[in-house]
Amino acid sequence: MKRLLIVVDYQNDFVNGSLGFEDAPKLENTIVKYIQDYQNNGDDIIYTMDTHQENYMETYEGQKLPVAHCIKNTEGWQLYGQTKKLLKDCLCFEKPTFPSLDLANYLKDKEYKDVTLVGLVSHICVISNAIMVKAALPETPIYVDMKATSSVDQSTHQKSIDVMKSLHIDIIQ
Repeated sequence: MKRLLIVVDYQNDFVNGSLGFEDAPKLENTIVKYIQDYQNNGDDIIYTMDTHQENYMETYEGQKLPVAHCIKNTEGWQLYGQTKKLLKDCLCFEKPTFPSLDLANYLKDKEYKDVTLVGLVSHICVISNAIMVKAALPETPIYVDMKATSSVDQSTHQKSIDVMKSLHIDIIQ
């Protein structure tokens, strides 16, 4: 049985763009090693891309998080660094908000040995998608690697870890 890697929103705007932060670029090597390991083992890889339109600031999210980011087809929307090349042949889910319902629906009839999530940002999109994956695959071990995710706010980052643990999402330290 295959494993599944989900790379969540490792996009320029979250790494070094409008919502970038100091720790985000440091995750690249770990994320790249995950991708290469899964590719070498013939396992599945899916990635998500936060995807907004020009009217982002008029959306509900834009009013709550008033920083334009990941506007489709801009440089900030593109995948960061080496991940852009490594993920080019993988299945992508563009999502207009934090979790991807399409990803959850896609997974609900699948079987995996386990699922690991990496990417950004831990307390928003990573936790949201981890919960959606857990709902779609309730009997599958779900992992989030803390060496491959982070947040600009370390207090909220830690709280998200605690919430994920309470939902039986395994945390790799």
